[in-house]
Amino acid sequence: MKSKVSGLIALAAAIIAASAVPSRAEDLKFQLTNGTSSVLTRFYSSPTGVNSWEEDVFGENVLNPGETVNITIADGRTVCKYDMRFEFDENSDLDTTEDTQDLCALGSYTIHE
Repeated sequence: MKSKVSGLIALAAAIIAASAVPSRAEDLKFQLTNGTSSVLTRFYSSPTGVNSWEEDVFGENVLNPGETVNITIADGRTVCKYDMRFEFDENSDLDTTEDTQDLCALGSYTIHE
């Protein structure tokens, strides 16, 4: 009887230990479309509540009018609500634009004028 109780205790301890391991964050993926008539030169995102912008997602690239790009946010977080900042070509009539969205629910996002 003692060996069965010890076995059940060991099994319960293994289940508790397995459930205590934090779940691994999945990359957040969505499509970004430039629905404006201006070149989108920079795109920043950061989780809502973070007081600074993360790196420019585009790097050296730009998103021309009408183009779509696949964006992956692989920041290791498990949040869905992100602040976004869009900056346009300096010759554009468009001002820098900011928005907040649940990117997990969207799947795609189009910036408009």
